[in-house]
Amino acid sequence: MSAYPHLLEPLDLGHVVLPNRVIMGSMHTGLEDRAKDLPKLAAYFAERARGGVGLMVTGGYAPNRTGWLTPFGSRLTSRRQARRHRLLTDAVHAEGGLIALQILHAGRYAYHPFSVSASALKAPINPFKPRALTDRGVRKQIKAYVDCAALAREAGYDGIEIMGSEGYFINQFLSERTNQRTDRWGGSPENRRRLAVEIVRRTRERVGDDFVIIYRLSMADLVEGGQSWEEVVALGKEIEAAGASIINTGIGWHEARVPTIVTSVPRAAFTSVTAAFKPHVNIPVVTSNRINLPQVAEEVLARGDADLVSMARPFLADPDWVLKATTDRADEINVCIACNQACLDHVFAKRKASCLVNPRAARETELQLLPTRRTKNIAVVGAGPAGLAAAVTAAERGHSVELFEADDEIGGQFGIAQRIPGKEEFAETIRYYRRRLDLTGVKLHLGRRATVEDLAGFDEIVLATGVVPRIPAIPGIDHPKVLSYVEVVRDRQPVGSTVAVIGAGGIGVDISEFLTTESSPTLDLEAWKAEWGVTDPTVTPGGLTKPRPEPSPRQVYLLQRKAGKIGAGLGKTTGWVHRAALKNKQVEQLRGVNYERIDDNGLHLSFGPQRENPRVLDVETIVVCAGQEPVRDLADALRDTGRPVHVIGGADVAAELDAKRAIDQATRLALTL
Repeated sequence: MSAYPHLLEPLDLGHVVLPNRVIMGSMHTGLEDRAKDLPKLAAYFAERARGGVGLMVTGGYAPNRTGWLTPFGSRLTSRRQARRHRLLTDAVHAEGGLIALQILHAGRYAYHPFSVSASALKAPINPFKPRALTDRGVRKQIKAYVDCAALAREAGYDGIEIMGSEGYFINQFLSERTNQRTDRWGGSPENRRRLAVEIVRRTRERVGDDFVIIYRLSMADLVEGGQSWEEVVALGKEIEAAGASIINTGIGWHEARVPTIVTSVPRAAFTSVTAAFKPHVNIPVVTSNRINLPQVAEEVLARGDADLVSMARPFLADPDWVLKATTDRADEINVCIACNQACLDHVFAKRKASCLVNPRAARETELQLLPTRRTKNIAVVGAGPAGLAAAVTAAERGHSVELFEADDEIGGQFGIAQRIPGKEEFAETIRYYRRRLDLTGVKLHLGRRATVEDLAGFDEIVLATGVVPRIPAIPGIDHPKVLSYVEVVRDRQPVGSTVAVIGAGGIGVDISEFLTTESSPTLDLEAWKAEWGVTDPTVTPGGLTKPRPEPSPRQVYLLQRKAGKIGAGLGKTTGWVHRAALKNKQVEQLRGVNYERIDDNGLHLSFGPQRENPRVLDVETIVVCAGQEPVRDLADALRDTGRPVHVIGGADVAAELDAKRAIDQATRLALTL
């Protein structure tokens, strides 16, 4: 008996049978934007097809120039391009997989001056104002969708997904927020949904009955002026009647001020929305957002919330997700921790996406896990993210690896991060590596600080000895009220009711959230909804209400030497979430600070280069988050003996903690040893 009978049950769509209920959702990687990258994209999808995904959906492709996300970005507009895509679809089909192309028109989210929309209203996240389409212009856009679908069929795709959510072009016609028209494409709910229905109807007429059409429908806009539930349901029924095969759930617009996919969002947070919609249609319905484990997906399907689950980033983290679930190896899944650091943050910075916990994602042709030709004895010192990645990758290639860790547990800085409210998912990465160490036969030495003598006889030595907190030279820094962030989070040293946090980088922000949170809302869906003002979209249009965050148990001051915006160095897709959380907890943020001294009266400050406006923060505790220093003592000692050594992770570069760089560096090194 399978542990996941609902998840692994086939689904008959009439002309094609999906082998399971898992859809790999659309995820833009940047490989879609250039024809020269199609071989890499083909390898990326082929690996996931081998992993057993029921149906995959590509990143979004524009149907015409006005729909480009970025100038000359991903698009499918010619038969020549369609012929090139055969390389991708043939690679997927050779592995027994199915794949659909997502058609995405950016509308007013397009980052170029040719953008168009229902009305000439600029998006708050875009400097370009769109041009309002004429009636003829709307009809031309519909034709572009239909032509793109036909090209997708010609290219060998098994279907398409029409992106009708997340605030893109179709969504802009559906909502009064962005549609101020009074013609047949606006003015009433029936007119506003005419565009979406016409696209589906005419596409079905063009591609025939034996082609999958997924429509991604925005079920909770999470913006003011969003669609009412009655409008959402009416649209779904009309989309079904127009010929859609499947309806996928879309949650939130890109301009929404509610997080929907970051790690602090509870798992499966929005499946109740899909569950409310499902009874209104007779075609399969997909649920999405923050589903990352087979047991979570199984529970969702067993409850009847949906017919399928869609996951995008989990397949960046582990292309064999479905295969491992099918073969009762779910404990081997490299779980997506929803950090966004190497995927969405890269995409929004116009860089190619990858994955923090799996640097091979979208780099399959570059980072090939090939067996070694000569087995070596390799010592890895330090079992933080870098050391763990180096050890298991080297062992997977066939090397004999021993891993030394001075602490009694593996994990390093991730062991600290997992204790931060909203970062509990980081424990999954530690769990994954613990299992990989067992399976690859790495010999683990816990509670053992490696010495030069311990490392004698190894062919290669990899030092991932990590970092220690940097203690700034502030007069009085040794005062009893001063603690490092490690002492606060890992060692659970008592903290007073008034706290000053020195340093407003990523760690300082995390510590501030840690100190202002009694219990993590990530683990309590109702508490999370209250914090962000999310309510039932069947009652309130758009699913928004007034936020009611729990009050902080402490008064916290977050201090930064620089005069710029606090949190400026945080990720583009996650930084705003942290800043909003700090604001909700009434954390007082002070910039351009000089730390004068610490004494019984508190932390003495001044401001600016002239050291003006002196102020004393009368706090009970001062937490130092002023960066890190690399631990390289062993490296220096080894080099004194003339022995070669590889230094990686924080021991190599200890700026702000950077697990993305550390794991990538470690993986690349291990592939060369």
